[in-house]
Amino acid sequence: MCGCCDDCGDRFCSCIPYNVLDDIKGCLILLAVVVVLAVIAGVILVAIIFGGPLRHVKFTVEDASLTRFALVTSPATAIAYNLTVALTVRNPNWAIGIKHDKPLEAAYSFDGQPFERVQVADEGEKLGARKTVVYRLSSGSEGRAAALGNAGEAEFRKENATGVFEVEVALTGKFKYTLRKTKCKIEATCPLKLQLVKPGDTTVVFQKVDCKLAKSDDKYC
Repeated sequence: MCGCCDDCGDRFCSCIPYNVLDDIKGCLILLAVVVVLAVIAGVILVAIIFGGPLRHVKFTVEDASLTRFALVTSPATAIAYNLTVALTVRNPNWAIGIKHDKPLEAAYSFDGQPFERVQVADEGEKLGARKTVVYRLSSGSEGRAAALGNAGEAEFRKENATGVFEVEVALTGKFKYTLRKTKCKIEATCPLKLQLVKPGDTTVVFQKVDCKLAKSDDKYC
């Protein structure tokens, strides 16, 4: 049967069977439900992006090689070294990238005393959502000043006897999440145990190190 409008005359009679009309109504209801669910999902997504908690950026030293580490005592205490570090930076967030507001830097220290600082990432450099970048840092010096003192020199001689040196990498910087106004400080430490590579050595095993992030006072960082 066709649906008709009894009060409107034959001009408005529908030639669509009633069962088809019912199907159309059902489809319209289903479409309305889908639209409502999509709107709700969109609202939740926007809330997460602009105000929800985010996962911390992760720093890992995947590999490191120390081919020289010597103590220089004249004319002042210094460290002669050659160090290569493969540092990965990973953004685990699935919808938000990051942008460095200040350069990301790495400071090397021995026995708590810094002896070198190198730049890792430039100001303005970006890292997309769920992306990982590897920085290969290579530096060295014939004598980089280090205020070790007597205790520090004694620790150097102790570690030099074993051929394994404990060097800490401290990361500092500042970045912001895209679509967010908050700027977050980066403070992370990566304690390394480095086997000195001697001439003739073919394989030196390095255990990767997950850097420890300092806790931020800002809940959005």
